Amino acid sequence: MPTYFLTWTTYGSWLHGDKRGSVTRQTNRVGTASDGEDADRSDRARRVSAEDAFVMDRPMRDLVARVIRAHCEHRDWRIHALNVRTNHVHVVVSAGVKPETVMGQLKAWSSRRLHEHLKQPDRRIWTRHGSTRWIDTDASFRRAIQYVMDEQ
Repeated sequence: MPTYFLTWTTYGSWLHGDKRGSVTRQTNRVGTASDGEDADRSDRARRVSAEDAFVMDRPMRDLVARVIRAHCEHRDWRIHALNVRTNHVHVVVSAGVKPETVMGQLKAWSSRRLHEHLKQPDRRIWTRHGSTRWIDTDASFRRAIQYVMDEQ
């Protein structure tokens, strides 16, 4: 089964041009540098945002982690590492489907449960898409797990 390092952010919390870097289709590969800081780009993105940034508290983070684990178990996908942060999620997972499918399903089920929890069915939770990096070497597998578990 292929293994992926998936990352996605909460709505409005990590815009392109952010000083922490961001990923585009061109930089969405293990070992490729992310896009650097661009204050003008970040300001433009903030101005067109439909809602304030979504930030998860501890109960929301725990809920998302439970949903992800349950869905992966249901689909027979293997989680190697998972870290749900206040403004993004990292997961290293093996699955027999495309990484975009895995990420889409995990985001969708997490959104459903968060909407129920918040009682805000229209609240934007996640940004569109995310990073779907294929892991194809033992070294990149170890690096991804270390990053998710120890460097956040």
